[in-house]
Parts: sequence; C-alpha cells; structure tokens
Amino acid sequence: MENYTYNSLTLQLEGLVVSEDSIYPAFLFLFFSYLFIMVTNVSMLVVIFMDKNLHQPMYLLYCNLSVSDIIGSTRILPRLLTDMLRPPSNRLISYYECVVQAFTSHMFGTTAHTVLMIMAFDRYVAICNPLRYAAIMNNKMVIKLTVSAWGVAFVLVGILLGLTIRLNRCRTLIKNPYCDNASLFKLSCESVFINNVYGLTFTVVLFTGSIGSIVLTYTKITVVCLTSKNKTLNSKALKTCSTHLILYLIMIFSGCIIITLHRFPQYSDYRKLSSILFVIVPGSLNPIIYGMQSKEIRKFLSEMFQSKQVFPIK
Repeated sequence: MENYTYNSLTLQLEGLVVSEDSIYPAFLFLFFSYLFIMVTNVSMLVVIFMDKNLHQPMYLLYCNLSVSDIIGSTRILPRLLTDMLRPPSNRLISYYECVVQAFTSHMFGTTAHTVLMIMAFDRYVAICNPLRYAAIMNNKMVIKLTVSAWGVAFVLVGILLGLTIRLNRCRTLIKNPYCDNASLFKLSCESVFINNVYGLTFTVVLFTGSIGSIVLTYTKITVVCLTSKNKTLNSKALKTCSTHLILYLIMIFSGCIIITLHRFPQYSDYRKLSSILFVIVPGSLNPIIYGMQSKEIRKFLSEMFQSKQVFPIK
C-alpha cells in the first residue's frame, strides 16, 4: 500500500530509467547533445549580433528561438545528466525547484509556438507587402512582437502552473525524467478536473492559434507566388518559407507526440523518451536548418574564416 506524505517539500524524480550497460552511452549522448545545442545556438546569437547586415527583423525574431532553446535545455538537461549518475533513491528535488523547472519547460514549448507565429507574420509582410516591409517591420514592431510572444506564453503557462500549485499533494514521486505540469498535478489526491479542462483549453488555443496563423499566412504567400511572375521573389519565398515550415513541423510533431502519449499510461516509457527528444531535436536542428539556409549567415562565416591569415614561419 502506498505511503502518503502530504505537501512534502522534497520530491523524488524518477529520472531516465536505463539499464546499467546503457547509462554511460546515454549520458554521453545527452551530454554532447546539450553541448551541441549550446554551441550552435550561442554561435547563432553571436553571429547575428556581430554582423550588422543581419540586424534585420527576420534574424532578430529568430534570436528569440535560440534564447528559448538555450533556457529550456539548460534548465532540463544538466539536472537530468546529474540524476543519471545518482542512485534512484538519491534523485531528490525541492518542490519549488520542481515548479520552476516545470514552468521553464512549458515556457520553452509555448514560446516555440508563439515565436514561429511572429516569424510567419514577418515572412507574410516581406513577401506579400514588400514595398511597405521596412515601414511595418521597424524596430518598434519587432519589440512589440517579441514582447507579445513571450508575454502570451508567460500568461498561459502562469495560469497552467497556478492551477497546479493550489492543489494539496499526497505523493512525492515525479514519474517523468524532469518536472512538468502533468507530473506535478498527478501528485495530488484532489480532483484535477479544472487542471485537465484548462490544460486541454490551453493546448487547443495554442495549437489552433499557431496552426491557423501558419495556414493563413502560407496560403496568402502561396497565392502571391502563384500570381507573380517574378522568379526572384518566388525563389526567395521558397527558401525562407521552407526553412520556417520545417522548423514549425519539427516543433509541432514533437509536441503532439508528448501530448498524445500523456493520455496513454501504458506507453509511459515512450513518453519519457519523447519528452527528452522534444528538448534535444528542435534545439539541435533549429540553428543548423536556419543557419545553413541563410545566405547572409553563410557569407559572414565564409568571410570570417577567409580573413584568417596564415603567417609564414621565419
């Protein structure tokens, strides 16, 4: 029979459950994945900051995605790596730290949606209204879009976690590699009906808003490209929009898998693996896909490496 501990401030993380033979390969994989995420995303931010030619709305808005990936992976992966080297009984975390980690993980996922939505708006203005692009997408608009992306995510996630922390807890085991909202409210023995209703509403609003904005903007962009005889415009639209669409599909596919598997307890191992990949895959691929597609970024990196002179040995 399960022992109940009411409102304990110390929780136990299940962590990543792997066999003894797989601990170190899994640890190395996660460690180098985290290192790769940090190096690529920080490098993108540095390149955009250093090159004045990249001080354009498209790249400045992309910085939000890199910042989100850095914060999300840093709040989750180092703790996960540390717990892998500990016995299961020693994988303890304070309740408040767990709440912060859950808030960060949901902010990470939500801002991915909102940032890609404002990036879609930027591409829509650039392709469908190019003559007014500079006037519309000025610095003030970029700041407004950035604040909106983070502000909407903050409010939605704040309410989500606020409904959870009001609950009394009678369990202490977090059945997940890291803390998230679902794992937290499952610690309660009270009714979580309101949490489920808001969680479902949260998901529907976020997915409907992001998918709707993407479909709407891309439909209008497609119409403009089909009716335009400007091959340069069509080529540019294809490159920039294909990159944005790939990033969006990676993010939404990863999120849908986790949300779906949360409804099927018998597939908990697959859900745990998916929740880790949700942090690693988008965070690793975003800077690569965006960086390799961008002609301006490739040009900057090429010039930077070519500028290095080889001094003759005297």
